[in-house]
Amino acid sequence: MRLTCALALGLIAVLGLAAACGDDSVETATPQTETAGLYSETLHFTRAGNDVTLNVEVADEPEERAQGLMNVQSLPDDAGVLFVWPADTESGFWMRDTVIPLSIGFVTAGGVLIDIQDMEPLSEERITAPRPYRFAVEVNQGWFAGNDVRVDDVVQLPVGVGS
Repeated sequence: MRLTCALALGLIAVLGLAAACGDDSVETATPQTETAGLYSETLHFTRAGNDVTLNVEVADEPEERAQGLMNVQSLPDDAGVLFVWPADTESGFWMRDTVIPLSIGFVTAGGVLIDIQDMEPLSEERITAPRPYRFAVEVNQGWFAGNDVRVDDVVQLPVGVGS
């Protein structure tokens, strides 16, 4: 994983960039390096020969999902947060106390990316997916487009995440 110690500590201290609105069940998933409840994993987005990897901190506890990237000042280009719920959800996100412009991708339990939306810093507008989802991935705004990751791409989740 290429997340710096500073980012890892910052994410742990302030993982709340996109706090869940009205549902405190925003979670993260499976760990390889565990720090204060969060752990790092790698996601793979694939479509017809295109394979893009992303290093993520997993938020699978309600407090971690609620905190998100709040108060985090920067995020490496190849990093993000994977929010994991124990069951399908319709939870919304907002950017309260989040100063980094983000994009969010919503992923089904089967690993299909169903929606991508941009989120503006400090906005309290509620961002929701068009239908229930199991995972959400927050990245720097423009990461999905810049890496040619699109709706209907398959997300290979780490073993044990979401199970």
